Amino acid sequence: MTSSRTHTRWRGRWFPRLFIVKIWVASQDIAAALTELPEGLPALDCAVYDGRTPPPGPPEEVEIWVPPLVPVPDIPGLLGRMTGLRLLQTVTAGVEPYLPHVPPKAVLCNARGVHDAGTAEWAVGAMIAVLREFPGFAAAQARREWAYRHTGVLADSTVLIVGYGSIGEALERRLAGFEVDIVRVARTARDNVHGQDELPALLPVADVVVLLVPATAGTAGLVDADFLARMKDGALLVNAARGSVVDADALLAELRTGRLRAALDVTPVEPLPSDHPLWTAPGVFITPHIAGSTPASIRRTRRLVREQVIRHLTGRPLDNMITGHY
Repeated sequence: MTSSRTHTRWRGRWFPRLFIVKIWVASQDIAAALTELPEGLPALDCAVYDGRTPPPGPPEEVEIWVPPLVPVPDIPGLLGRMTGLRLLQTVTAGVEPYLPHVPPKAVLCNARGVHDAGTAEWAVGAMIAVLREFPGFAAAQARREWAYRHTGVLADSTVLIVGYGSIGEALERRLAGFEVDIVRVARTARDNVHGQDELPALLPVADVVVLLVPATAGTAGLVDADFLARMKDGALLVNAARGSVVDADALLAELRTGRLRAALDVTPVEPLPSDHPLWTAPGVFITPHIAGSTPASIRRTRRLVREQVIRHLTGRPLDNMITGHY
């Protein structure tokens, strides 16, 4: 029988009193969220590792790793040394840098839902900014020029959401008051959601195409010359997914003719080099991958990591586990 003198019971599970769990986290902010866990849980040896300094200790001893937003150097080599890893909890919805290299005994979980609000809000803002020509008016303001003209409008548009998951649902909720028609597309069809194989027939009717797919082998180069050619004249492409999803040369060709416009929070290379032709292409609005970089995302990341760590320590089922198709 387990002795209560050497073990502590919490939520039906016994823990050694002196047991210490080593955890690396992405920031001091996340570390602070783990300072006051429920009484009776194992102690945490929490270190911050953001990839800009050497690892804070032997990777072999780490049981829980919460990597930073920007991937650290040599993820395959680092994970190869993490023989004691049991939980890899990302702060992003995307897990492509980690998925092929997760140690056999570790569980990979993503941050699905954490960035929904910020990314959906960015997508709405980007649509309005481009359609109402805000960048042009901002440039005119800098010149002190009263540049009156008619602009486009989001109302009465058809918005095609490619990659209809939790962010797509959040985007649709925010578009509810804008008098638009929503067309939903996911990898496979389900009720009221089209399958990705239906895109060729759906693209010609969309005024705005929003990309929210994960970066996988199946989505790399999804938006190629044929995809773009099927979009209607004057349509807007909004990329809040990953730069690898769009063929940059094909997009540049369409932008230069003026047939399509684009709002990009992600680019083929990040940071985008100063001499890259996307900077000066007509009809493009670029932000530096900031859609999910908001106080709301930070708060929700803290809550998620704290709850996941408690779940792991108490043997409860984890949220957002990556299994099967991603």
